Amino acid sequence: MTLKAVLFDFNGTIVNDEPLHEQFIAEILVEENLRLNAGEFREVCLGRSDRACFSELLVRRGRFVTEAYLDELLDRKSQRYQEHLQTLEMLPIYPDLTDLILQLRTANLVLGVVSGATRSEIELILDRAQLAAQFEVIVSGDEVKNSKPDPEGYLLAVDRLRQRYPEANLQASECLAIEDSYAGIAAAKNAQMQVVGVAHTYPFHMLQRMCDWTIDRLSELEVDRVLSRSML
Repeated sequence: MTLKAVLFDFNGTIVNDEPLHEQFIAEILVEENLRLNAGEFREVCLGRSDRACFSELLVRRGRFVTEAYLDELLDRKSQRYQEHLQTLEMLPIYPDLTDLILQLRTANLVLGVVSGATRSEIELILDRAQLAAQFEVIVSGDEVKNSKPDPEGYLLAVDRLRQRYPEANLQASECLAIEDSYAGIAAAKNAQMQVVGVAHTYPFHMLQRMCDWTIDRLSELEVDRVLSRSML
């Protein structure tokens, strides 16, 4: 299969903001007279949507969870996150992202984002980083019913790209996902995609057995090598 599209995860892959999410989720739980345990964010939330994260954290603590209650918590957390970003002079975008995007664009690959983050958060960061025009499709966590590791987000991205470029007849197997978390890698694999694991969040050796390629940083992705292998 010829590689036609590259789909990026967002948090932990494009932007180094996982500590911020952990901080604000912990703060919201404290306001609900609850506490985030050590290591629990990593176990429950990494790679998953905030809705899935909060839902599981609350169920673990015996809270009755309604959609209205979740919506209220998510709004508070997202507002806090976005307000914090507005105070930053420089966004924590991974420094080698721009060069990788240029290489992928030069290879005539279509780019997209598939994330558990909300669309407003994704668009805020991409707009401020002047990267929004580089991505033909964005699938956010508030547009799908099932969070990663379910493949719904990736399959929706393929469907949207098919609608935008019907002549390409894009198949999921012709897409490459770039992910940093176990849940995200599993989602892309469940969608029948090839996966690059970038060791921004987990050690290289822990990702290596799960992915088609594993890199320590985005600048290490050898686009020519990936393209050559995808054509075999």
